[in-house]
Amino acid sequence: MSQTTAKDVLLYVPNLIGYGRIILAILSCYYMPHNYVAAGACYVVSGLLDALDGHAARYLNQTSLFGAMLDMLTDRCATACLLMTLAMFYPQYAFWFQMSTALDIASHWLHLHTTIISGRTSHKAIDLSENPILHFYYTNRLFLFFMCAGNELFYVGLYLLHFTAGPTVLGMSLINLLTIVSTPIALVKSIISGIHLAAASINLTSLDAQQRNTGKSN
Repeated sequence: MSQTTAKDVLLYVPNLIGYGRIILAILSCYYMPHNYVAAGACYVVSGLLDALDGHAARYLNQTSLFGAMLDMLTDRCATACLLMTLAMFYPQYAFWFQMSTALDIASHWLHLHTTIISGRTSHKAIDLSENPILHFYYTNRLFLFFMCAGNELFYVGLYLLHFTAGPTVLGMSLINLLTIVSTPIALVKSIISGIHLAAASINLTSLDAQQRNTGKSN
C-alpha cells in the first residue's frame, strides 16, 4: 500500500469541498454591502456544504487534522465577516457583535487546539469525561444542526432586514418573524460558546498540570 503524502491530504474530497466553501464565503463577503441576494445565496450554500464535507470525510475515510482546522476556520471566518457587516449596518449594537465574534472565535479555536494536542482529530470528538452539555451538543447531530442553523438564521435575518422585510405572513414580515424566533437559539448558542471556552481552558490547564507532573513540561 502506498504511503499517504501531504499532497494527497490536500486533495482529499472533503478538503476540495472545503476550498469551494472558502470561495463561496469570499464571494459572499464581496457582495454583502450591496447585493443581499448574491451574498445570501453564496453564504447559505457555503454553510450547507459544511454538512456535505463531513459526510464525505466519514464515508471516504478521509478525515484529517487539516480538514478539521479548515472546516472550523471557514465557519468562524464566515460568521465573523457577517458580524462585521452587521456592525456596520447596526452601529448601535456594534459592541455586541464584537463580543459575539470574539467569543465564537476564542471558544472554538481553544477547544480545537486542546483536542488536537490531546490526540483527537476533530473539535467535535468530545470525550465522555468532559462537560456533559458539550458532549450532548456534539454527539446529538440533530441538536447540533438545530443550534447552528438557528444561530445562523438569526444573523442572516438581521442582515436581510437591513435590505428588505421580505414576504408577509398573517400581516407580519416573514424575515422578521424568523429572526425573532431564532433569537433565543442565538442566545443559547452564545451560552454554549461560553461553556465551550471554560471547558477548553480547564482541559488545557489539566494537560499542563499532567505534563508537569510527569516531567514532560518544557
